[in-house]
Amino acid sequence: MACLAEQFANEFPAQDTRGRYILPGMTALCLDKSRLVDGLAVAAPAGVVLAALAWQFAVPAWAAALAWVAVTLPAVLHLARRARPPAPAPAFGVARAAHRLGRAPTTDALARHYDAILDTLPDPLLLLDGAGRVAGLNQAARAMLGDSAPGSALESVIADPTLLAATRRVLDGGASRDLEVRLRSPVNRTFAARIEALPARAGDATAVMLVLHDLTEVRRTEKMRADFVANASHEIRTPLTTLVGFIETLRGPARDDPESRDRFLSIMEQQASRMTRLVDDLLSLSRIEINEHTVPTGRVDLRETLQAVTWDLGARAEAKGMTIAIAAPDELPFARGETGELRQVFQNLLDNAIKYGDPATTVRVGVRVLGERPQGIEMAAGGPVLAVAVADRSEGIPPEHLSRLTERFYRVNTARSRALGGTGLGLAIVKHILSRHRGALQIDSTQGSGSTFTVYLPAAPAEGRALLLDA
Repeated sequence: MACLAEQFANEFPAQDTRGRYILPGMTALCLDKSRLVDGLAVAAPAGVVLAALAWQFAVPAWAAALAWVAVTLPAVLHLARRARPPAPAPAFGVARAAHRLGRAPTTDALARHYDAILDTLPDPLLLLDGAGRVAGLNQAARAMLGDSAPGSALESVIADPTLLAATRRVLDGGASRDLEVRLRSPVNRTFAARIEALPARAGDATAVMLVLHDLTEVRRTEKMRADFVANASHEIRTPLTTLVGFIETLRGPARDDPESRDRFLSIMEQQASRMTRLVDDLLSLSRIEINEHTVPTGRVDLRETLQAVTWDLGARAEAKGMTIAIAAPDELPFARGETGELRQVFQNLLDNAIKYGDPATTVRVGVRVLGERPQGIEMAAGGPVLAVAVADRSEGIPPEHLSRLTERFYRVNTARSRALGGTGLGLAIVKHILSRHRGALQIDSTQGSGSTFTVYLPAAPAEGRALLLDA
């Protein structure tokens, strides 16, 4: 029988590490070689006894042999037969838990197990069906796209034509794709997208997996480094050239001219101060940009902040015969934000109003509470909004310059700005701070009349006191 088992085993290789022959569909021939030998050892004495009885009673040899087989074969097979080994317990996870309970894991249990694994991934992951609809997504994707994404078409949740076209090509049978895209969620962010066709469609017809790895900080750091080198080299070159020229003059023709020496040293001090302000503004802008995607959650009293800024700039305003007037409602809710950064916003705006405003005029600061953001103002936050308008009396800004005022180092009048000590970074700093606060900046100007810079900020939760909203 062992030879018969080996013959079947050659055709159906299923010998395990303990020498047992597992013959598919033939459990009676699942024999253990060592125990088969034991069974034959028992059968041999039985054959001797039957032979003696057959000789004594003159039984034919064929009948004696048949009787020996009938008696010993069941005993041999009983000793040699072994049951199939039980299936090993699963090593981990839902299947192991179900095995301990004595039952196989259900499809729902496995699905929940896999969902929990995907939710631990830090990168957004989306599963798409053959029609390009979102069949599933992990926690990071839900935080980015919202809970309404499941079941929606991909183009309704991600509006990037390059990514959509690449996904469609993979759905149509194309090779997996890697590409870099910029998405707005709610601010512009850069992602490395991996579009992978699944080797076999799941029960829910999932066909493609889309993974988004956030490269925003990497690309932002690279851009900041490049911008710093380009802009700083341009802006610093002028004062450095001035300093080097005056140093050479002081060492040469003006060495013994006290009047010229004092005048040159005064100019050198101005240029050195200009470089210091430039470096300070660049460092400030860099710090703000690094934290731009972290929304502040503090509470800021705008009335106190505006009064503190007015106090700081009071001497400069008085030097030009100007005054600063603040108008705010008595019941003013807190703004959601970070006090230091919002103070810098209003300091930059009021400083510009004093710097470019007409002498002996009033800079007016008005604060209002709005029920929602005005139309045309892009803000990610909903709910009540605080509007702070800084209005000056000046020659105004030509309309073609308004859209570019928040660019780095952009100036309407470069010579005048530098003469007044401007670095060209003030409004860029304002823009990035408001972006971090999920606020907005609106600029209106009328030539010959003046300019108004309006800051929109989300209001902090009222904490039990009602908001008095302006119409």
